[in-house]
Amino acid sequence: MTDPVTTRAARSEDIPAATRTITSAFEADPVWGWALEGAQPAAVAAWWSIVLASGAQRYSWLRVTDSCESVALWIPPDGTELTKEEEEALEPIIASLGNARAELFPEILRRFEVSHPRHEAHFYLSLWGTHPDEQGGGFGGALIRDNLAEIDRLHRPAYLESTNDANLERYERLGFERYGSFTLPAEGPTVTTMWRPAR
Repeated sequence: MTDPVTTRAARSEDIPAATRTITSAFEADPVWGWALEGAQPAAVAAWWSIVLASGAQRYSWLRVTDSCESVALWIPPDGTELTKEEEEALEPIIASLGNARAELFPEILRRFEVSHPRHEAHFYLSLWGTHPDEQGGGFGGALIRDNLAEIDRLHRPAYLESTNDANLERYERLGFERYGSFTLPAEGPTVTTMWRPAR
C-alpha cells in the first residue's frame, strides 16, 4: 500500500524544486517544447522561476505535492499572472533564450492574453505539470483534485489552456468543457481553451 499524496501551498524555498519540475514537465510539450526548442537552459529556468515565484508570493496559489513532484500555479479571480515590473524583468530573459522562436514570444503571449475569457471572475490554471520521473505515481491527479475541491468550496469557475491534446479528456473528466482554441504564430501548434463552471 502506497502512502497518500499530500498537497500544500508552496513556500519560497520550494521555488527551485518547482522550477525544475515545470521545466522538465514542459520540455516535450507540443506548445512550450516548440516555443522553447533550442533555448538556453538557464534562460528557460529563469522564465519559469519568475512566473512561479510571482504566483507564490502574491497569492499563495502555487500549489505543490510534498516534494514538488507535481506543481500547479493558479491565478485567483481578478488576479494577474505578473506585475508590470515582472513583465519588464522577463524581457531580457526572452532576449537571452537564444533560440529561433524567441522573437515570436511577444505575439505568442499576446495570443494567450486575447483568448482569455473575461466574462466572469475565475481561477486560472496557468501551469500544471508533474516531473517526468514521477508521472504515473498519482501526484498530478491528487494535486489537481485537491485544488479544484478548494475552488469548489469558493463556488468559483476555472479556466485553463491545454497545450497538449493528449490531456483534453483528462481535463474533461475533471469537469472542464472545451471553450475555444487559437493557433500560435509561424504556423505553430494549436492551444485549446477550457472552462469549468462554478460548482
